[in-house]
Amino acid sequence: MCLIVFAWRPSHSQPLIVAANRDEFYARPTQPLAQWVDAPQVYAGRDLEAGGTWLGLGGDGRFAALTNIRNPGQPLGRRSRGDLVAQFLTGGQPVAEFLLEVAGRASEYGGFNLLVGTADTLHYLNASDPLPRQLSEGVYGLSNAGLDTPWPKLLKARSALASQLNDPQPEALLAMLGDHQQAPIAELPDTGVGLATETLLSSVFIASPNYGTRASTVVIVNADGNRRIIERSFGPYGGRLGEVELNI
Repeated sequence: MCLIVFAWRPSHSQPLIVAANRDEFYARPTQPLAQWVDAPQVYAGRDLEAGGTWLGLGGDGRFAALTNIRNPGQPLGRRSRGDLVAQFLTGGQPVAEFLLEVAGRASEYGGFNLLVGTADTLHYLNASDPLPRQLSEGVYGLSNAGLDTPWPKLLKARSALASQLNDPQPEALLAMLGDHQQAPIAELPDTGVGLATETLLSSVFIASPNYGTRASTVVIVNADGNRRIIERSFGPYGGRLGEVELNI
């Protein structure tokens, strides 16, 4: 997952609104959004190579999502980052306890940003920071650096989400996630991957022959506990493959 924008409004009738793109190599085998057979309380896509996931909903109002940290010099982790999301969604630990435990073994994974929460709390952990952060009400963005690092696509998507919060509609949020426009060269971050790759990765929606946005996901959580999740999946060059909608 390479871009997540979200509104956390615990006092609102829709306390959590999420719009997210998962970017990955098209060749990596993936199961679309579904209820997991081996953990029926979980609703998420699944990485069939390592068994984890990038975003999902669990029992007791659980939500989790992650992005990786873009740093070509970092060591490879011994474990898949997607396992962190799966652990939270399938487990029963309180949020703060879970994140403190994860922080103590963050070195087992490549760099990551992790969001986990329940109906009444939402927390954030960056792999390089041993102290998880409880988030206050607000509109936030995560790409492949720290929370709210002002990369052009994050600023664009976060602003678009904020403009839709009076009446968040899945189709409009999915359209926002489908923005192919790349950032001007002068605005690109320098993460060590070279200008051509920085340019490719600068759009909200990424499309190329081998790597790009595999899934666009919208989550709308209501204060009464009802949750709606829509995932639109894509293949090479951004070709649309399918759509799944679940009301939980």
